[in-house]
Amino acid sequence: MKYVLLLMGDLEKARCGDESLPTVEEFMAYDAQLQEAGVLAGGFALHEPELGVSVAIPKGSTEPVVTTGPFAESREYVGGTFILDVADIDEAIRWAKLCPGAKDSRVEIRALADY
Repeated sequence: MKYVLLLMGDLEKARCGDESLPTVEEFMAYDAQLQEAGVLAGGFALHEPELGVSVAIPKGSTEPVVTTGPFAESREYVGGTFILDVADIDEAIRWAKLCPGAKDSRVEIRALADY
């Protein structure tokens, strides 16, 4: 079964490059662990939410509304992902507990839809 680990960030907390956060080297070592175990199926890192754009078509409208980040609706954002191919949710949880992105933050685990 495939699961995605969503590495969650918070606009009010430290960001990449801050000394209190995991380093790129820690993430690369974690990536290597996943590869060595044969469970890494993909993943990616994202730029800061300030560089993002949101497109929505409000109810009752036909005109798209484009908003640049950061988005006031949420303090939290997805900073990156790891996609794991593991036996079950328990194995995904075990890997998430080892993820540097869980340090002083949160890793959300979601099963990938199989359509």
